[in-house]
Amino acid sequence: MIKQKVANSLNKIVEKYLARKGITESLRFNIEVPPKNIDADFAVNAAMLIAKKIKINPSIVAREIADIIIKEMPKLIEKAEVSGAGFINLRIKNEVLYKELLTILKEKDKYGSLPENNKEKIMVEFVSSNPTGPLHIGHGRGAAIGDSLSRVLKHLGYNVTKEYYLNDVGNQMLVLAKSTEIRYRQIKGEKIDFPADHYQGDYIIDIAERLIGEDKDINEIDFRREAVKDILKIIEDDLESFDVEFDNWFSEGKIAAYKDQNGKTEVDKTCEYLLSKGDAYVKDDALWLASTKFGDDKDRILKRSDGRYTYLASDVAYHKNKFGRDFTKLINLWGADHHGYVARVKACIQMLGFNKEVLTVILYQFVSLVRNGRPVAMSTRTGEFITLKSVVDEVGKDACRFFFLLRTPDSQLEFDLELAKKQSRENPVFYVQYVNARCSSIIRGSENSKNVVLDTEKINFNLLNSKEERDLINKLSAFCDTLALSEKTMSPHHFTTYLIELADIYHKFYERCRVLSDDLNLTSARLKLIEGVMIIIRNGLGLLGVSTPDEM
Repeated sequence: MIKQKVANSLNKIVEKYLARKGITESLRFNIEVPPKNIDADFAVNAAMLIAKKIKINPSIVAREIADIIIKEMPKLIEKAEVSGAGFINLRIKNEVLYKELLTILKEKDKYGSLPENNKEKIMVEFVSSNPTGPLHIGHGRGAAIGDSLSRVLKHLGYNVTKEYYLNDVGNQMLVLAKSTEIRYRQIKGEKIDFPADHYQGDYIIDIAERLIGEDKDINEIDFRREAVKDILKIIEDDLESFDVEFDNWFSEGKIAAYKDQNGKTEVDKTCEYLLSKGDAYVKDDALWLASTKFGDDKDRILKRSDGRYTYLASDVAYHKNKFGRDFTKLINLWGADHHGYVARVKACIQMLGFNKEVLTVILYQFVSLVRNGRPVAMSTRTGEFITLKSVVDEVGKDACRFFFLLRTPDSQLEFDLELAKKQSRENPVFYVQYVNARCSSIIRGSENSKNVVLDTEKINFNLLNSKEERDLINKLSAFCDTLALSEKTMSPHHFTTYLIELADIYHKFYERCRVLSDDLNLTSARLKLIEGVMIIIRNGLGLLGVSTPDEM
């Protein structure tokens, strides 16, 4: 929050300065943490950028702006100095830091949150794996990103709905049904080959064995429905153990199979609408989407000549359904292999008469596993893929979610299984959780001290004036900046980075600033400081779906 206050004031100062120089365009500058040898809280590069525009030495510009900062930001800035090629180094007044710490202590889990904004209705659709088998680790990464992003957006006051789109119709469902039926017949003793392109996993055998146990006649069994039911239960259980809960499960059957009184599905009506507008056309007995009109490299088939709709047709109808539910922003998480699909779907949204910019698609790379420095082989066709459940069972939900969120969604992620199990500072999630446990231990150790001040209003925060203490409060206040950055980039990975950096700063504080001492006033102030650390650690890990144990 402090950084944002500084940025808001600096923007006005820079804008006025540019206006005096005859420049009306806005300027984007950075506010960063300066090098360790600089006695400041923030470093600003605005002067160097301005100097390029007005052709003046950046040091001169920096000194002029530094003088203005001291005059116009007296309640916020204690010192503004120039260094290097024109950086302006700012030191925040201690009173500002103490006030922010007090806010954290008062607001607790509400710190950084905004009032609920019901006008901004956001749908986050993620995972949406076909119900043809258990979730694999790639789905797990999508689940961690989608769920954590939803938590961030909810904390910022948005009305968020998390939805799982269930592709439960189409050719894959026919293959699933046939796979189950063949296993059923094999277990019953029939000599029948199992096709290589059918679903090979043991979970298909489990479904068949359940059906045999129910002693139904084969003609009474709807193999597709039974297989989907069992696999969906597996998926739901896996997501529950991963601390992911959806607000809505949307079946493709609602738009592709359910018919109205006129015998039309939502897919039928959507395609007919596109045809009537001239955005679709018939060629060779197939229905084509005229997507090249909106920048696609070629037109796409909506309905094959044999009457079967494509996945694209269902997706167009599904997005139309989303708009029909009054969502003002749509966020889809797709695997990186769907890259070419983004422009296509956006074109469809535009054809339907909606603003394509309402849709944000987050593409995430899949995960590679390593054990003892060696890659773990994965295969999806043979049924020997690495399931999300197996990884969660091995390393735990917390490590799994934290590791999935260590990088930007579009970055390749190497998941080190052995590292994720280590109980040492090498393991980033353990390192962060240990801060909370250590703070909790210190607070428990202070409970026998009768003279410790507990009333926050009576604490003398002015005693928290060391570099380690100031750095720690500054970092705590950066929680709000991390929220804003996560919203701007649509990625919650910034919180893993932030929490690791906070842990680094806390450990330096812990090594150099004894919390429990004979000085009761200082002890009381430092206890409140580490209480603030616990609040932020818990808030941050909570947004990532990671727990905060008090003992480790």
